[in-house]
Amino acid sequence: MPTSFHLLADAPAQLLPARELMAFTLASHIILVPLGVAFPFITLVMHYRGLRRKDATALLLARRWSAVMAVQFALGIVTGTVLSFEFGLLWPGLMGRWGDVFGIGFGVEAWAFFLEAVLIAIYLYGWRRLKPRTHFLLGLPLPAAALLGAFGILAANSWMNTPQGFSLDSEGNPVDVNVWKAIFTPMFGPQYWHFVVAMIITAGFVVAGVYAVGWLRGRRDHYHRLGFAVPFTIAAVAAPVQFVLGDSIARSVFHKQPVKFAALEIVWETDTRVPEYLFGRLQEDGTVKGGIKIPLLDSVLAGFSPDTKVVGLTSVPADQRPTATQATIAHWAFDLMVLIGSALVLLALWYGVVWLRHRRLPASKWFYRSAACAGVASVVAVECGWIATEVGRQPWIVYQNMRVAEAVTSTRSTTLWIMLAVVMVVYVFLFGSFLVILLKMRTRWRLADEQRAAGGPSAHSPETDTPYGPRAPVPAGGAPAADGGAAGDEGGRR
Repeated sequence: MPTSFHLLADAPAQLLPARELMAFTLASHIILVPLGVAFPFITLVMHYRGLRRKDATALLLARRWSAVMAVQFALGIVTGTVLSFEFGLLWPGLMGRWGDVFGIGFGVEAWAFFLEAVLIAIYLYGWRRLKPRTHFLLGLPLPAAALLGAFGILAANSWMNTPQGFSLDSEGNPVDVNVWKAIFTPMFGPQYWHFVVAMIITAGFVVAGVYAVGWLRGRRDHYHRLGFAVPFTIAAVAAPVQFVLGDSIARSVFHKQPVKFAALEIVWETDTRVPEYLFGRLQEDGTVKGGIKIPLLDSVLAGFSPDTKVVGLTSVPADQRPTATQATIAHWAFDLMVLIGSALVLLALWYGVVWLRHRRLPASKWFYRSAACAGVASVVAVECGWIATEVGRQPWIVYQNMRVAEAVTSTRSTTLWIMLAVVMVVYVFLFGSFLVILLKMRTRWRLADEQRAAGGPSAHSPETDTPYGPRAPVPAGGAPAADGGAAGDEGGRR
């Protein structure tokens, strides 16, 4: 019987449903994370442009994006809270034994979360109510709060990958905790900056993709050009940086987690002159089926020399490494992430070359088709990055200190499967509601803009008496002006 089946038979019945539940909620929550971490920064860049150049359209976009930011944050509250509870409910062995060591990261994230909630409320309701400079300055801490939240989560996750900052007593329990060492582990720096830049790229391409679709549908006014150019430029600048950071974190994994690196690259035996496989499937006997084999490349990428020794999966016993199936999943996720990242760099270079040569946006429909797809592709890349990180670490929940099976709850597996079904139904409703709200906001804002363009009762220019002056008067009959209402123009057209 293959080794994978032996290991599966020895696992508790609760392990599979607990993993599936955690994976589903994490995969769902991470869709919102780029907007939570990077969207405030992009919004403030647009806000600054509006103030600096006295550009009413930029202020309108910033104001509308702030409304989208608030709706997204509300949904993130729900999905993030579910994840927090799952750590304790699904993995009591982890939190009970190791919580005193790495739990500080979750504490930092919680404080950052509440701070961000307060700052978003101030920024959202500061329109029309605060002086321009004061309002903008009060928004500046928002990106810092978002980065602080990411700091807490990545500190906890990087500790799980490279645990340190403690000693073990005679019973194997952690003692003598050094909080600073537990936070700043060897993987923290590479993981944190790789994650932050990924969030900036993803948020930038997602937002720009909305306006790229508008461009393809013939909406090529200043509003859509600006709504596309600012977030896309931010993402395009960050994309080549991410390529360098990605190489850095891969080398960190090579040195600090060699078995995980072997899983990501499906290396079976420790050797030099190791080939690189693009995709392909690792078999139980160590052979690789399918994929594209490039001789020597894995050793060259790992150590800049074909003579670089790469540790293989067989360097440790079978119960201390990912199974062939897990290694294949991690490998495919890693390769897909790299492939998408490379494509996004090429798209950024296309944009940069056109801008440097002609000082204008590209005119090709294929460019905007690619830009419209870039947002979805970057979200897929983020999902793949987390799959590679978590699956490649198996069977450890705390690398080389605690297996996932040792941390799982004792709750009946049937109960966990029911919980998964319920959570899936609830999440479909939540994300469906989120989409409906965004579409209604878009429709309301588009109608307001069409009224303005047609010279209707609100034919004045956008933001001529807003966002910092008094509200526009309500026309006779009680119909709100195009700018009117607290939320009448807080979002953006597509």
